[in-house]
Formats: sequence, structure tokens, C-alpha cells
Amino acid sequence: MTVGFWLSDRAWAAIEPLLPKNQPGARRVDDRRVISGIIHVLRIGCRWEDCPAAYGPSTTIYNRFNRWSHRGLWGRIFATLAAQAELPDELSIDSTAVRAHRSAHGGKGGRKFQAIGRSRGGPTTKIHALTDGCGRAVAFTLSPGNHADISEAPALLDKCPAPARLLADKGYDANSLRDRLAATQTEAVIPSTRSRKAPIPYDTEAYRDRNLIERAFCRLKDWRRIATRYDKLAINFESAIALAAIVIWWT
Repeated sequence: MTVGFWLSDRAWAAIEPLLPKNQPGARRVDDRRVISGIIHVLRIGCRWEDCPAAYGPSTTIYNRFNRWSHRGLWGRIFATLAAQAELPDELSIDSTAVRAHRSAHGGKGGRKFQAIGRSRGGPTTKIHALTDGCGRAVAFTLSPGNHADISEAPALLDKCPAPARLLADKGYDANSLRDRLAATQTEAVIPSTRSRKAPIPYDTEAYRDRNLIERAFCRLKDWRRIATRYDKLAINFESAIALAAIVIWWT
């Protein structure tokens, strides 16, 4: 591993082929050094301007992150690496709420447009994710923190081939989701809510593996700029999650 940098040789070997090549303009500052600076800010939680000089000018580091976020590059790298893995037989679905710092307010279009909503914990953003049997994120979306988990399930499932089995908690016990899973021959491992007069049986042994998605969220929240959202723009916060997931699980 390069001394003082966050990207190991293995991580760099996975990421480097997916970066833009032969771009017009002046020669880019070393990608590995700049991306390590981006990771430092996201992991430690410092301000962009406080990024150590060893990674290069702080304006270069922020501009690279912001520009490539708007191009959707970080999300595409994440999706490419996730797609290279074997098709999982089992996926888990869930969400976690992240507090939105006061600096996250003021994004164009308002809070709802930027995936910030008011819930019991105050202004929050929800990260909705699908994880595989190893607890690695294979897809994720954002929503305001007051959105119901079930509302994001269709968009998440559209991002992946249908698994043989889907693990979810009671928040996903909806006939619409169960019908969709049945149509793709996906086994629903979902406990029934108390409102169901006749509870639907499910595989309680398989359900124990759902703890892997909880661990996945804990590992994501080890990155301080993900545990607390400081970004005004949802696209930048989504890019931060994609980059963290790349480093944690896919490199």
C-alpha cells in the first residue's frame, strides 16, 4: 500500500481501469493521489479545505469529486464492480436513516428534491440497500427520511436480476411486493405484520442471515461523512456512498 494513501494496490487495480481516459485539457493531477484525498475526507469527516496537503490542493480534490459525481462516474464504477460478481442466490433489503447536518440544507429544489425529510430524528436521509450473502451492497437508493421502506423496494429490485430468495423485515410485508417476488419465482423471507389475520409462513432459519445487512450499514457509517450527511446535493451524498461501498466491499 502506498504510504499515507488510502488505496491499496489491489483497490487501485480494480478502480483504475474504470476511470476516464484521454480527457481534453491539461494533464490531470495523479488520480490515485486525488482519489485517496477524497476517501480521506469521506472517511475522517473533515472539511474539504482541511484535507492534508499530501493529497494535493484541496480545491482539486473537491472539484474532482464534485465533477465526477455530476457525471455519475462513482455510481457507474460501483455498478460495474457489483455486476462482475456472481449472481447471488440470496439478497437482503433494508434501510438506515442518516442525520442531515444543517450544512446539508439549501440544495437546489428544496429538501424533498435533495432526499431530505423530517422524521422523529429530525432532518434525515434514508439509504435503501440490497446486500448479497456476504453482506456486500449490490444496489442502493436514497429517499427523504420520512419515506416508507416499502416505497423504494421496486426501484431497488429493478437494479438487479431477481434472486432466488429475498430477506426483509416486517416493513416490507406488502401484497404488492410479495406478488412481484412470486412473479419472478423469488422466495419471500418476510415476517408478517400483526395486521395480517393469517400470518404467512417464512423460513426462520434463512431469516437469521438478515443481520448481514445491518452489519453492512454499520460499516458504511464508519465513514463519518456518511454517518452524518453534510452534502447539500443528493447526487454528491450518493457518490460518497458509492465510493465507500467500492472501497469496503468491491476492492
